[in-house]
Amino acid sequence: MRQLRHRRLTAVVALATLLVTAAPPTAASAGAGAKPERAGFHRVGYFTQWGIYGRAFPVKKLDTSGAASRLTHVNYAFGNVSEDGRCYVDGGPGEGDAWADYQRPVPAEESVDGVADAPGQALNGNFGQLAKLKAKHPELKVLISLGGWSWSTYFSNAARTDASRKAFVASCIDIYLKGNLPGSPGAAAGVFDGVDLDWEWPNWEGEPGNVIRPEDRENFTKLLAEFRRQLDGYGRTTRKHHPLTAFLPANPATMDAGYEGRKIFKYLDFATVQGYDFHGGWDAVTNQQSALRVPRGAPDNPDFSSEVAIDGWIARGAPRNKLVLGIPYYGRGWTGVSGGGNGLFQPATGPAPATFEAGYEDYKQLKTLAGKGYTVHRDLRSGHAWLFDGTTFWTYDDPAVVLQKTLYIRQAGLAGAMMWSLDGDDDNATLTKTIGLGLTTW
Repeated sequence: MRQLRHRRLTAVVALATLLVTAAPPTAASAGAGAKPERAGFHRVGYFTQWGIYGRAFPVKKLDTSGAASRLTHVNYAFGNVSEDGRCYVDGGPGEGDAWADYQRPVPAEESVDGVADAPGQALNGNFGQLAKLKAKHPELKVLISLGGWSWSTYFSNAARTDASRKAFVASCIDIYLKGNLPGSPGAAAGVFDGVDLDWEWPNWEGEPGNVIRPEDRENFTKLLAEFRRQLDGYGRTTRKHHPLTAFLPANPATMDAGYEGRKIFKYLDFATVQGYDFHGGWDAVTNQQSALRVPRGAPDNPDFSSEVAIDGWIARGAPRNKLVLGIPYYGRGWTGVSGGGNGLFQPATGPAPATFEAGYEDYKQLKTLAGKGYTVHRDLRSGHAWLFDGTTFWTYDDPAVVLQKTLYIRQAGLAGAMMWSLDGDDDNATLTKTIGLGLTTW
């Protein structure tokens, strides 16, 4: 039995390798003319507001790379929450980026339809490009993701009372779904189809300075109920269903502290589950950051894994068909690794140098390291891979690991896959196409 399992997993690696080495698509086949692969599983990709800068990842790349035709949802990261509990889009440096969101005139070479934005037109920036993307891919849903690690500071204030919840939800629908941007009423109407709540975390420590209250646990459920009520009310005017989703943690302790298990799924279309950041440069030894299962010999007991996270939610009453597994398009790294061997579970001096943040590197950069002093190592049983050159160690998901995770999603009866974040993929959307391959309904 063990030998058969190994053969199956080896076949997964071989299939994914074929995908990686296949010739890149032509511009015509990658864009609007590509056959949609939308039936069945959810395929949810986060598009980051800031990706247009250093990562040079405009909305257009979702179309030209072929990613858009493999996705069912794009979550726009992020929308902010004010101290008085409102959605807002223009809070100044550090609190918002209205220029990227809807003010920046996008040049023709970065535009989805090849037409440059006119300065001062009603809708520019990422929001305008998302509208153009939806015109080319009409089945694609775009959600505004509220919060994230940095902007969850005041979620507790917004969720605290019945009145605050009503006001908060109304403000979010007004800005994002009705499209009432500052100075441009209705300009962004139709860009966003629904809302994704990325509160990190109710009644649990997230970024230092976050407001946390014990009643967050119950108030999160009440906030979902209010979103569902107002979204359904708005949907009666648009004659559409407006999705409501949430990003949920991998840590079982956080699950218990912040969420009412089964209750929250009454209001959610589905939830995406954190499948990454299990370990990183903050640890003193190298480890996996996104393994499918806890590896043998792991130094921590208990430890985190994708399977641990999914099983944790199922044990707390979550329906399998509403759980979407998160997959990282980046790796976590350490340097100053000693102890020899393949580098796994060895002491390190700190996070590895990287392009934007020490210890964090996009897949498109990590894929270039293989064969350049780095060796790719795999644990097929646990579903993770890493790169090691004798000193520096990177744990990451390559196409073989990603394809293995899609098979797990199928076997476990889950709802699909989520990717953080789309700008970490290469120009051929290799990881997104791998997910499309693995989750195609045959």
